[in-house]
Amino acid sequence: MRIPDDEVPSRRRVTRRDFLKASAGALGMPLVVPASALGRGGAVAPSERINFGVIGFGPRASSLVPLFLQEPDLQARAVSDCQREHREAAKALIDGTYGNADCAMIPDFRELLARPDIDAVYIAAGNRWHGLGSIYAMRAGKDVYAEKPVSLSIGEGRAVVDTAERFGAIYQGGHQRRSIDSCRFVADVVQRGMIGKVKRAILRCWAGGTIEEIKPCPVPEGFDYDLWLGGTPWHPFSHERVKGWRYFWDTGGGMFMDMNCHWTDLLAFCIGRDDTSPVEYEPIASEFAADVASETPITCEVTARYADGVEVLLQSKGTFQERLFRIEGDEGWIEFWDDNGTVKAQPESIVRYRAITTRSYTEAGGHIRDFLDGIKLRRPTIDNPLAAHRATVTMHIANLCLRLGRPLRWDPEKERFQNDPEADRMIVRALRPPWTL
Repeated sequence: MRIPDDEVPSRRRVTRRDFLKASAGALGMPLVVPASALGRGGAVAPSERINFGVIGFGPRASSLVPLFLQEPDLQARAVSDCQREHREAAKALIDGTYGNADCAMIPDFRELLARPDIDAVYIAAGNRWHGLGSIYAMRAGKDVYAEKPVSLSIGEGRAVVDTAERFGAIYQGGHQRRSIDSCRFVADVVQRGMIGKVKRAILRCWAGGTIEEIKPCPVPEGFDYDLWLGGTPWHPFSHERVKGWRYFWDTGGGMFMDMNCHWTDLLAFCIGRDDTSPVEYEPIASEFAADVASETPITCEVTARYADGVEVLLQSKGTFQERLFRIEGDEGWIEFWDDNGTVKAQPESIVRYRAITTRSYTEAGGHIRDFLDGIKLRRPTIDNPLAAHRATVTMHIANLCLRLGRPLRWDPEKERFQNDPEADRMIVRALRPPWTL
């Protein structure tokens, strides 16, 4: 029979405090351990923190990284960007937040992914890297938050889905409107049938821009241009191509793709279509500028239809303030205005049911929190790989039917076009060595 320790005079029970004292004396450590190191005082213990890396630090990352840094259970440890000045700006932000100089600057993101102390990464290095970078990160055992559009081609998006499944990665697509209360209210209204059976959606972004001409010049010092290009075709360096990458087919899809992928994602969320995409696409109108270097449309309009007949009108026109997300049913309609989170509806009584705050698209904190909770609980995020991929596929096909100048029919299950070998060849883009899917 075991005798309780407190009944044996010759034995002394070793408490946690005794152990800390002994360890401190043996190792020359201070006797007083800061409360923050133990997770007290509102702090998170180091063992519970998600060690984090940033890949790409341009305008979008400079807006979102501060929101990541607000999360107490996240510790940003490294930043990678092929431009030295971007790395330095990211390090200054991160070190300034933490009050130290610990953030590592790494020119090649593959070295960041090789670090065993990095658990997850945020990828915001331009459309050419959102999908490919995610694939490399997940292969390296990292969880991923990737900016939108989440792929540069349909095939690349499918590879993201398959890689996440194969490696068990937690992945969050950067369609943050799913996590904004205004949009969740819209989804709730639609899913409750408060506007009746959904018939049509109008998804509108603003008109795109143009790049007048390309002026090749030497690559600036501290800029790894070959890494910036990644798997995309090689072109002589020019500031115009680097700054205006979204207006060239090799590196982007125009404003039509960049913004409307938010809307196609939100629509799928509202009407329960995360596992599919529209099956019919028809180009209605497009305006391309003449005698310019850029390649993507200034304005355009494409009609898409889901298999059950729900029509989607995809538009790029007007000003930034005129962008619109609207769902129409046979008993009313509801729309979301992106600037300030305002929701309008018919019948107007629908809005009275709203009991949540108003936030704009800039409030991405909830989306980040959902990602971090997904990592800790190992559960799918609100914008999981398949949902993010399917929404992006819609815009890839809309752009393809504009480029080909004809209607397209799509099989969402097989992810192939129907009786269109030319369009099928555009599903996957050839990658410049050494990059592979």
